[in-house]
Amino acid sequence: MNSFLNTGNFIVRPDECILITGAAGFIGCRVVNSLLKLGYRNLRCLTRPSSKIARLEEVLAAHEDTSRVRVITGNLLSADDCPQAVRGAVVVYHLAAGRGEKSFPDAFMNSVITTRNLLDACVAEGKIRRFVNMSSFAVYKNNGNPRRGLLDESAPVEDHPELRYNSYCFAKAEQDKLVAEYGRRFKIPYVMMRPGWVYGPGNPGIHGRVGIGTFGIFLHLGGGNTMPLSYVDNCADAMALAGLKENVDGEVFNVVDDNLPSSRKFLRLYKRNVKNFKSVYLPHALTYCLCRFWEWYCKWSMGQLPAAYNRRMWHANWKSTRYSNAKLKSRLGWKPAISTGEGLRRHFESCRAGETHA
Repeated sequence: MNSFLNTGNFIVRPDECILITGAAGFIGCRVVNSLLKLGYRNLRCLTRPSSKIARLEEVLAAHEDTSRVRVITGNLLSADDCPQAVRGAVVVYHLAAGRGEKSFPDAFMNSVITTRNLLDACVAEGKIRRFVNMSSFAVYKNNGNPRRGLLDESAPVEDHPELRYNSYCFAKAEQDKLVAEYGRRFKIPYVMMRPGWVYGPGNPGIHGRVGIGTFGIFLHLGGGNTMPLSYVDNCADAMALAGLKENVDGEVFNVVDDNLPSSRKFLRLYKRNVKNFKSVYLPHALTYCLCRFWEWYCKWSMGQLPAAYNRRMWHANWKSTRYSNAKLKSRLGWKPAISTGEGLRRHFESCRAGETHA
């Protein structure tokens, strides 16, 4: 039994129905696993028609008595599919989200419109005790945070996420606003979960907080900055508890692990364990100036070149910042079951094998 297990003061009985959207995804199938470990068997796993469900099927096969677990297909853009998915559920884990969309309209449609449809169905159902919304560190502003300052749940979110020129950030920020609005207007009890970079088998590669390879050579931009890592199984355990624990409605939880490595250490370990390659380190002062110049050129050229690299992005990804999981531990009773050292070992092993999630 994993160390995250702390079953006191839960709001859901093991026989009550729980809906998990995005259940076949990288995090979703692990949340299903965490709920099964906690003894919850009446699970409704919503997947897209195009989703590959092999990993989810492996999770179910590893547990006994999963006869009440239902894997269903549906589209959250459908006005018919959402009510059917929500019917009878008392907790909703909303993990489905658009990823990889380059355009703002696509990201908005697959994160915000889908969330609105699901929330409307929850309002109509009238039985929801908890709506767990999967957010992201991407929504945090971090501009006013001092160098090496703490970014915790009290940090402000982007008031103009469109100025980050990142469709994912924009869509997630708008999704969070929508969930909070439904909490106020319709009394939908919700919890907001904001993981850092969720890594592990199935999500190979190097995060942009470490650097970018856009220009034909890997530019190491993170330096000694702390990486806000969350190993996927640890993140899933936190997500599971967020839907079950009492007295946390309306709360925000940042999800990061213990003993977080620096960007420099992560890159060094990646080269040693996965693939060695040349990289060039750019000091923070230089990267800040380059982002500022990029913004200036965008304005000077009247938008011929989008401000893809900008100071808001710099503050969010490359400013020296500290992170905490104290609230996650104290309010949810969560503990990371997988150490950072072991998590990195598993991640690099999967990178070598080229594993990807659906």
